[in-house]
This record gives sequence, structure tokens and C-alpha cells, in this order.
Amino acid sequence: MALFSQKNAEDQLKSEADNVHSADLEKLLDRQRAIEDKVKNSGKLKRFSADIHLMFSMIRDYWYGNYRSVPWKTIAAVAGALLYVLNPLDVIPDIILGFGFLDDAGVVAFCLKMVESDLHRYAAWKEQEEDHRPSTQSN
Repeated sequence: MALFSQKNAEDQLKSEADNVHSADLEKLLDRQRAIEDKVKNSGKLKRFSADIHLMFSMIRDYWYGNYRSVPWKTIAAVAGALLYVLNPLDVIPDIILGFGFLDDAGVVAFCLKMVESDLHRYAAWKEQEEDHRPSTQSN
């Protein structure tokens, strides 16, 4: 039997996402550094660093009203996954060496699978926005 299955990840993500409210996004953005540091220092989560950075970027653009072409369900799922990562006392406590981040990685992986198309659309939008941003350099 698996220590943490895809079904467990799905259940945990649904539970977290169902409890996310708009006001939670600002709190989550305030904790970005803590979550990214945790991911960077974890073997199991490290491979998701770029994805998690993009997830935070999407939440930030949603929060500030720059990007609203995404369903609330996607924002709630992403926020729920990131809040799950932040919680050190989740299904498998983070202090358990070798296993503590398995559930976090499972929840993030399931979230990415669930919101993949919305995240790709956001990344394309973000790239286009950056391409059209006026240059601050003078010739």
C-alpha cells in the first residue's frame, strides 16, 4: 500500500481548496518567501520550484486584478495546494525525515495536473504582457 496515494492527494487538495476564501490570497502572498524557501530546501518538493513560482505569480496577478481569465476553482486549488505545503503538521508531518514532504509533493503534483491548462494559459498571457511592456532602457 502506498504511503500517500493520488486519492489522498485529491482528497487533501479538495479539502484545502474548499476552505479558501478571497481574503486568504493576500495572506498566502505574504507567506510566499516561507513557502518557496521550504520548497527549495526539500528534496521531494524542489522539482516543483518553477511551477510554484508560477502559481504564486498567477495568484498575485489575480489578486491585483491584472489577470481574471481563470476560474475561481483554479485559484482556490492553487491556493489550497500552497497552503497545504505551508502547513508543517499535515497528513505526513514535515519533520519525519525522508517521508515528511511526500504528501506535500503529491498535493502539488495533483494540483498541477488539475490546473495545467489554466496555468499554461496564464504563462502565455504573462509572457505576452512582458513582451509588450515598455522598455525602461534608453538608446
